[in-house]
Amino acid sequence: MATSAELVRDTFSRVRETVGSVLDETPEDRLADPPAPGANTVAWLTWHLTRILDDHTARAFDREQVWTAGGWYDRFGLPFAPDDHGYGHTYDDVLAVRVAAADLRGYHDAVQDAVGAMLDGLPDDELDRVVDDSWDPPVTLAVRLVSVVNDITQHAGQAAYAAGIIARA
Repeated sequence: MATSAELVRDTFSRVRETVGSVLDETPEDRLADPPAPGANTVAWLTWHLTRILDDHTARAFDREQVWTAGGWYDRFGLPFAPDDHGYGHTYDDVLAVRVAAADLRGYHDAVQDAVGAMLDGLPDDELDRVVDDSWDPPVTLAVRLVSVVNDITQHAGQAAYAAGIIARA
């Protein structure tokens, strides 16, 4: 029987597959093109969902984010603060994310590897641990992981949809 952590890890791995497919299928020179005026780009969606996965799990497991620890912040050279993960971005901010597919994939894979290592052997009773007491009720690890799953699966789907539109344009 699978553990809760194994189910979460499997869910994250499916997002990894989707991100890989999207990056494989989108021409490099079209990653930062919006599929329609005002829409999020494949590059921004991929960056954002990876930042959410990295940021939220790092906070929940009390570790430094891969974004800064792995040098990705410097490598990407984006005009945002190191702790920015895209929430509240304007359309101009979205268009500023111009990154090579190899870098998007590299960062995503590094975050997935770090999260997988955190989930390895995680006992179910750890899911009840409060990871954010600024909410009422306080947020447990289980709630945070479900929230991350919800967010990144939606954004991976949006990236796939945007890539499909771009491929047909």
